[in-house]
Amino acid sequence: MEIHRILGKGLLEIVYKDAIEYEFNLKKIPYEREKKYEVEYKGLILPHHFFADFVVYDKIILEVKAQKGIVDEHYSWVINYLGISKCPLGLIVNFGENSLNTKRLIL
Repeated sequence: MEIHRILGKGLLEIVYKDAIEYEFNLKKIPYEREKKYEVEYKGLILPHHFFADFVVYDKIILEVKAQKGIVDEHYSWVINYLGISKCPLGLIVNFGENSLNTKRLIL
């Protein structure tokens, strides 16, 4: 909330991610940024991977958005990320509106 209050809306996602990373470091919250996950299909590791914006405490996928509204596609992405990563909780945080918009998803 503090990041949205200070930076407001209208910036690129990467700027909000940088601010989130700064806050995690400041508060000594364990996280990984752009954590790489391999995708397995019938015993084969596929050549393309997915990268979670942030993985917090090794159990929360944090997906950062900076656009108007959270759409069904975002929910689908995070549900798939949870399945692949085995993380139990996903958060979508959208900085693209007048108020910070968050959605929580549980695997």
